[in-house]
Amino acid sequence: MPVVTPPTTLIHLRKPSAWKNPIRNLLPQTLIRTSPIRSSMSTPAAAAAADNAHVLSRRGSITHVIFDMDGLLLDTEKFYTEVQEIILARYNKTFDWSLKARMMGKKAIEAARVFVEESGISDSLSAEDFLVERESMLKNLFPTSELMPGASQLIKHLHAKGIPIAVATGTHKRHFELKTQRHRELFSLMHHIVLGDDPEVKQGKPAPDGFLAAARRFEGGPVDSRKVLVFEDAPSGVLAAKNAGMNVVMVPDPRLDSSYHSDADQVLESLLKFEPEEWGLPPFDD
Repeated sequence: MPVVTPPTTLIHLRKPSAWKNPIRNLLPQTLIRTSPIRSSMSTPAAAAAADNAHVLSRRGSITHVIFDMDGLLLDTEKFYTEVQEIILARYNKTFDWSLKARMMGKKAIEAARVFVEESGISDSLSAEDFLVERESMLKNLFPTSELMPGASQLIKHLHAKGIPIAVATGTHKRHFELKTQRHRELFSLMHHIVLGDDPEVKQGKPAPDGFLAAARRFEGGPVDSRKVLVFEDAPSGVLAAKNAGMNVVMVPDPRLDSSYHSDADQVLESLLKFEPEEWGLPPFDD
């Protein structure tokens, strides 16, 4: 099976006016992947048809699936929001979704730096102290984590049909154990799980490290990136999957601005809306 290695440098193809999404301005230019080059077409309809043909050809070749965890499989993002609202209120500031979007999917220390710097409290609270304070509140909330709608059904279906599945998350081991303690049977169906403190994950999302590590660990790996389907909820996670050369279905929080949707191959309001056969995967049993 051929192995596709993502290029070291990913080239900009979009016009400056397309860079309205604020998360892009925070990303190293070598980690920003854009849409495939479109050939010169005589009409928009012809260009759209070519794009659809390209998407459909890739959809039919999926053999492996990788899931993000927070906000995608587990309803844990609400805990982060609650705690961070409490901390910012102390400084008479508001935690909004533009800031949350910049933090989602990243390693803890990377997200913490974004939090204190973008909120303007870095002179009063360091990223490290923020994490300590946040940890004391989160550790009591994580064990109550619930599954997101459709998560259990999809995981059990893919496992039953013999589709290799894995998790690649920015969560480190201590938090992973707390978040999943009520759902260990379900997570045991994963072929493997790559955590944010894994030694192979040198950089957090939007770098592709976590997804590439997950692709290497499948039986017979590394798996051709073009045959992998990633499920993500975070903008940085979508970019990480695309930077890994993979296909990605985004299941965003409805409060996330739709300008963050453009890099995903498919956007769904819930995992319940996913139709496996659209990606060449076995359909749900009736």
